[in-house]
Amino acid sequence: MAFCNTCGTNLDAGAKFCASCGTPVPGGQAATPPSGTLPPSGGSSSGMRIILIVVAVIVGFAIMALAAAGFIAWKVARGTRIRQHGDKVRVESPFGNVEANNNPEEATRRLGVEVYPGAKALSSRAGTVNVGGMKTVAVEFESDDPPQKVAWFYRDRFPHATISESQADHYAIVSTTNRGLTTVSIEPQAGKTRIHIAVVSNKDTGDEESAN
Repeated sequence: MAFCNTCGTNLDAGAKFCASCGTPVPGGQAATPPSGTLPPSGGSSSGMRIILIVVAVIVGFAIMALAAAGFIAWKVARGTRIRQHGDKVRVESPFGNVEANNNPEEATRRLGVEVYPGAKALSSRAGTVNVGGMKTVAVEFESDDPPQKVAWFYRDRFPHATISESQADHYAIVSTTNRGLTTVSIEPQAGKTRIHIAVVSNKDTGDEESAN
C-alpha cells in the first residue's frame, strides 16, 4: 500500500492527490495488483513465434535438399555419356562405367575364367561394370551337357571354393582368390544347362578397349 510522503496517510489506489493533505502524488499511483495474480506475459505469442521459426527452418532445409538433389541430377546428366562402337555399348557416368558387349570372344577373354568345353557364350548376356575402382565382368554360357557334369568340371577348377547344391540340379560355386571373387551358377533351363560366371576384382583382367 502506497502512502503520502508529506503526511504519511495511506493513499487510495490510483490517487493523484493525498485525501488528507492534498499533496499531489508524483506521476499518480498505480493500483497494486491483487495478490497471487500476474500480468499477462505474452507466452502464447512467443510460443507461436517459435513454432513459425521452426516451420520456416524445416521449409528452408526442404528447399535446400530439393535444390541439392536437382543440382546432383543435373551434374549426373551432364556427366553421363553413352558411346557405341560395333557390338559394344558403354555408359560413362560420374559414378562409374557400365559396358554391355555382344562380342562373345571379347567378353570371355575379359572374364579370365576357363569356359566349359563346348559351351557357347550368349551375346545378349555379357557385360562389364566399373564402379569405384572395382570391376565386375559377367558372361552367361549355354551347354548341352547336364548340370552335374558341368558342376564337376568347375569343382576341379576351383578346388577350394564353397559349393552349394539345391534341388533340381542347381549349383552355386563361390571362389575367393588373389584376383578377386569368382562365382559360377549352374542350372537347367529349357533342356540346356545355363552357366553364369561373374568375376569381381579391383584390377583389370584383360585389355579394355574404349568405345569411341
